[in-house]
Amino acid sequence: MAKSKTTILFEDELDADEKEISPEDKAAWEEMEKYFSESLNQFKEGQIIQGTVIEISKGIATIDVGFKSEGTVHLYEFPENGKDMSVGDKVEVFLDRMEDNDGNVVLSKEKANKIKLWDELVTKHETNEIIEGTVIAKAKGGLTVDIGLKAFLPGSQIDLRPIRNLEKLLGEVFQMRIIKMNKQRGNIVLSRRALLEEERLNSRSDTLQQLEEGNHISGVVKNITEYGVFIDLGGIDGLLHITDMSWGRVNHPSEMFSIGDKVNVMVLKFDKEKERVSLGLKQITPDPWVDVEKKYPITTRIKGKVVSITDYGIFVELEKGIEGLVHISEMSWSRHVKHPSKIVSIRDEIEALVLTLDKEKKRISLGMKQMEPNPWEAIEKKYPPGSEVNGTIRNLTDFGAFIELEDGVDGLIHISDLSWKKIKHPSEVLKKKDAIKTVVLNIDKENCRISLGVKQLQPDPWDDIAKTYSIGMEVDATVIKTTGFGPFAEFGDGLEGLIHISQLSSEKVSDPDQVVKIGDKVKAKVIKVDTNSKKIALSIKAFEENLDLKAIELEQAEVENFKENE
Repeated sequence: MAKSKTTILFEDELDADEKEISPEDKAAWEEMEKYFSESLNQFKEGQIIQGTVIEISKGIATIDVGFKSEGTVHLYEFPENGKDMSVGDKVEVFLDRMEDNDGNVVLSKEKANKIKLWDELVTKHETNEIIEGTVIAKAKGGLTVDIGLKAFLPGSQIDLRPIRNLEKLLGEVFQMRIIKMNKQRGNIVLSRRALLEEERLNSRSDTLQQLEEGNHISGVVKNITEYGVFIDLGGIDGLLHITDMSWGRVNHPSEMFSIGDKVNVMVLKFDKEKERVSLGLKQITPDPWVDVEKKYPITTRIKGKVVSITDYGIFVELEKGIEGLVHISEMSWSRHVKHPSKIVSIRDEIEALVLTLDKEKKRISLGMKQMEPNPWEAIEKKYPPGSEVNGTIRNLTDFGAFIELEDGVDGLIHISDLSWKKIKHPSEVLKKKDAIKTVVLNIDKENCRISLGVKQLQPDPWDDIAKTYSIGMEVDATVIKTTGFGPFAEFGDGLEGLIHISQLSSEKVSDPDQVVKIGDKVKAKVIKVDTNSKKIALSIKAFEENLDLKAIELEQAEVENFKENE
């Protein structure tokens, strides 16, 4: 009969002289062999077994599990590194191997704990029990959570809505449920959302009873957009629009709220069919516009802070919830304010006058320039008609030039008042930003207008023109423009004269362009000088026929008659 492994071990430990044994000793050895054989058959590798601590030394606990040899386990595998453990204590350990190469039993307390905990978690999973865990790391697609064992919490199962910044959840303790376990892979999948959905469903019925217009209700901010914030009221979400957040100006909801904030709001509207809830925050506090007429009557001087700047003016906060508009035209007596930002900046404190107030539309018009003296009040005394004044050319247009006499006071020189000579555009004689001397021609105080002139500084040359260019005088001229009723020709020192179509030739002319063209040099006679209208009439026909003075005057009468009929 083959010897058992135990028998061979015992025999190997005997000295050569002891191999001759008595029958009694042999019987005892056989009894021990039976005991250890039964012990070995009782336990299997991979089981949790109970043992007794027989020695603690140098960070290692020696444990007797009933085998021929003992096993050892490091103290760090025990709670608090085995601080409260003593010799004689009963402990549960994992039987890793019956024996190693040295014949020792291989044990593990850590594996025993994990197996025991896994079994406990399986029970909790089967009974749908709530567990608690701590977020310890960010993982791909979710979070790693410590529940005694490492488990995975997917991003979609963290909250009712996706959370973008998972880093901020590190260290947070959550209550969750186990939704999946795989023992072979050691995987555990958790869900916090399942609990939140249950809580949301349970609180929904209570919330529906409170959703009556005018009721106050508490909720938690769960999402922020440009147009408002969504608030979880308990199973139902409500929208707090940006216009219902404050009586004052709110540029973006994030100025007032953060996700997770608890807030008390009023139910403004509840659509039961669509389950849409409109909420208000400012409605909880009094409307500052209720007694606005008493606080800001017209002509009241106020101080306020600039909160917005637009192309057409600035908005000034008088108090929380009340703003007034200073239109760009009411910012300065000067007419050439290009943009309000040239005068004020955001958060500047300004003084202004209440100009108009519309309580229903919640509008207040303010004026800044009214805080300074109106330069137009004494304009007639300061710039009487006929007086000579100095100014700066501010702008040139097709019809004239604007001259700044002082801040807030501009005058216009019409193109016809720039020179006694004919000018096509003011830029021919003026340059922007140049200083200029002018004469005040007229003042319209009501419309804040001043008419100026430059040519009036010089004598009217037409007083001498009538003497210099008498009727019948021959002139050399150049055609500068043609019209249907005749061409205009320039002669002398920049003078222009009209050659009527009837004065182009002795023969009848239907089209002036068939006789002369722009740039043609012609000889003509002066047939009329009108100093009042400052016009001169010329005649090629009179020159060619060498008409005398009386003939010319007669022709002129015919021309005038023709013009009237035409």
